[in-house]
Amino acid sequence: MTARILLVEDDPTTCAFLATAARGVPAEVDVADSCATALALAGDADRHDLWLIDANLPDGDGAGLLATLRARGLRAAALAHTATRDHDALADLRAAGFRDVLVKPMPVDALQAAVRAALSRQVRDAAPAVLPETSADAWDDAAALAALNGEQAHVDALRKLFVAELPAACGVVRKAAQAGDVGAVRAALHRLRASCSFVGAARLTAAVAELQDSPDSAQALERFEQATQDTLSSVPVGAAD
Repeated sequence: MTARILLVEDDPTTCAFLATAARGVPAEVDVADSCATALALAGDADRHDLWLIDANLPDGDGAGLLATLRARGLRAAALAHTATRDHDALADLRAAGFRDVLVKPMPVDALQAAVRAALSRQVRDAAPAVLPETSADAWDDAAALAALNGEQAHVDALRKLFVAELPAACGVVRKAAQAGDVGAVRAALHRLRASCSFVGAARLTAAVAELQDSPDSAQALERFEQATQDTLSSVPVGAAD
């Protein structure tokens, strides 16, 4: 089945380039030159598999457009594209919920590779996150060792630091969620997810991914907090010393 992409770009030349490249994935491409047009094309149902959104638009910005689309309950994968190379600006776009940020200009093959990767991941993520059922499954030792070159001492040390900081990190997520600040929720989860992967916090990783996809879900927040407690209550011996 051919993927369907919503491309949001107000510069005609850039838009033509991006649309042509995206169609070569292959994909059907709908084009919008503003936030208003993008919202009209997106509608209230999941019409698209991927959004390619410019960071700066005539009637708003990419982060704001993405937040509005998510508020409608739409779940397409989202990539931002921008001409800036400022690290803070790129980090802000990722924290806003974009899976990746493409810096213009870019070669056709780089754009198509990024689009295919996002679409492939979207298919994998379409299934609900499955959390390990018991606290005994909270930690994945093999994954942690693989991430840290097989050094158990490094795994233990990093897990000790992770466990010490986890309650505060969970508190930041909870406070942002209770305030309805979706951007702050995603930013906090973005940082936490990376840490989880390094230490093999398997149950928490799944809960973080679920809450990232549905930051306004009370059920996802509850499962995140339960996973946090399970993670803390089953700390491996080496990290608890």
